[in-house]
Amino acid sequence: MLLSDPVSTCLSSPVHYMVCEAGFEIKANHAPSSIVSENDQTVDYVESVRSLGPLCESVHMHLQSLTMEQFEDQFGMWFQWTNSSEVFLEMFDAIKSLHAAAISFSLMKLTACLERALGDVFLLIGKDCPFLLRDLLASQELATIFGQSVMDVLRVFIGSPDGLNLRNILWHGFASPQEIPVKYSSMVLCLTAGLGHLLRNYLLQTQSTLVHRPYVSFTNLQELHIFPDLNHELLALAEELAIKSNIVLRPMLPFWMTALLSFRQFRYADCVILLLPQLESGLRLLFTTVNKCPSRLMTAESSSLYTTFDEMLAKQLNNEKANQLPLVLGENTMEFLWDFLNHQEGPRVRDHLSHGESSLKDFPREIANSILAFSITLLCRFFKGDVAAIKEHSVLKPLISCANSYCSKFHPIAQLKKQVLKCMKSISLWSDLPIVAEEQIQEIAGSGKEIVEVPCTLVTADIFSQLQPYLSQNIRLLGDPVNDLITEKLLTDLFRKHIRILFCPRPVLEIVVVLRQISTQCHQVSCQVISTCETRYKQWINKSLRSRQRQNYLRMRRSVTFLSPVLQLILILITLELIHIHTACEKTASGYQQYLKFLKLILQYTENLVTYTSLEKNKWNETVELTHNTLLKIRTFLGKRLMLVQLAN
Repeated sequence: MLLSDPVSTCLSSPVHYMVCEAGFEIKANHAPSSIVSENDQTVDYVESVRSLGPLCESVHMHLQSLTMEQFEDQFGMWFQWTNSSEVFLEMFDAIKSLHAAAISFSLMKLTACLERALGDVFLLIGKDCPFLLRDLLASQELATIFGQSVMDVLRVFIGSPDGLNLRNILWHGFASPQEIPVKYSSMVLCLTAGLGHLLRNYLLQTQSTLVHRPYVSFTNLQELHIFPDLNHELLALAEELAIKSNIVLRPMLPFWMTALLSFRQFRYADCVILLLPQLESGLRLLFTTVNKCPSRLMTAESSSLYTTFDEMLAKQLNNEKANQLPLVLGENTMEFLWDFLNHQEGPRVRDHLSHGESSLKDFPREIANSILAFSITLLCRFFKGDVAAIKEHSVLKPLISCANSYCSKFHPIAQLKKQVLKCMKSISLWSDLPIVAEEQIQEIAGSGKEIVEVPCTLVTADIFSQLQPYLSQNIRLLGDPVNDLITEKLLTDLFRKHIRILFCPRPVLEIVVVLRQISTQCHQVSCQVISTCETRYKQWINKSLRSRQRQNYLRMRRSVTFLSPVLQLILILITLELIHIHTACEKTASGYQQYLKFLKLILQYTENLVTYTSLEKNKWNETVELTHNTLLKIRTFLGKRLMLVQLAN
């Protein structure tokens, strides 16, 4: 896929003028307060940038005259309120180096840390924190602390799409390193120190203390380690691929090289912060090419939205035409992007980093390795040379294989699969629970065992027979359906069937929500049974149970015998419903509502089961009755559905 013309900038003409030219037009200094109209307190952003240009130049020249030691002495303490002083010291070092990529990159980190710190200040006032930096800078609450003029100046630089908007044009991959004047970075750096000075005065006056929110921690790192570890040979090859890839714009190449260098230097957060905007930029280039909308490559004006990941990864364009990018990228690539960027239960790497929610010092290598390796596979796919030959490169093959076989781990459907398997493992532990010797039971227990087991056991067996036609021809519920039940392997085999997860329609997602709730309740029941059995057994052995508690314990032990297959029945039912979940869209409105009602009946049963089986309630007789009544309803519903299927065939 080749571009007809090389792209020299992704900044539209008005944005390019604002960022690269307006601040250099006049030489006389203006007071910052002069950017605010005395009449309506609005900001003239173009005139503000023109007026602030000379002041930014003076600030920059002053910083250039300082050594690192002098800068720390004069400004160091005023960055402590951000809880990220090292980021601001690094920025000063970048400004001194005049390395364009390092300066722009440092500004990205600064805006993220500043957003987080301002949110902490906002919470100090005792109100819910706005999510976005632009909302924080526009808030009257912060203007009360820092002053309206200071807030307006910050909005000119990083808080409004009408201003320089440095945060967004960098984080969304529109600006190249050479397009960000270094004097603006110097100005924002000094403004942050000024905020620290003003905040100290406020804290002294109010006798309050700024408390920082804890960072978001990434969990399940093993799941996030998708690709083989990158080595020096691969990183060297990645440099060549970046230089010759169709998705890397020439002006953006320094960002790619700095990202690779950061990974080599074990600065994993830095690597990912640099990569994400460039992935967005490269995919935007593909998006605008395959959807034939070249103008969308440029920054939008304040009156319209940027073309960002959210739109590029969507099913349809804003004009409701089909988005062609998912077809070009393929399911595996789309699932990776959705997993790491969008799914609520995924790492949401871009959100956490760009909003300052993740610790930069403790960022996991596993995530950086996965995102960089994934980026390398994209560079390879859209290589300008012989793609087939480059794909045969021995060090690239494992990466490409992983990318081509990737399946979502954080889509709600993928999460449901994990829940079901986790619950199955928990139930399998029941067979290892300690039990009281039979002769001891006979001394205490009366008749009634058949009342507990037989009705539920018979209905459970009937339902398993109803489910058999829905299973693969190679998967059978062998043996006694109560004592020789499904295993983890059976569920795993069922889950191997491909289920479409991209762009699931609303009915499908609605059903998945209910199925996940059912699975969660089943797992809670299993955990309670295990805990109660272990606790009561110890009390039995220690002879610390009262007579009534002993009888209740024995009822529980007998109930476990039939409850285990019932919970396994529900798990296999969830699994089968998940495999055929897209048939929900084929149902009539009435049929869909009846089906949803059936699932919610099971959910209600499992919720009641959680209550009855808790250590506090221990209502085992009620559990038997509840289970028997619910099983009868499940059998009736499945019987009707099977009859309809047979009639249709």
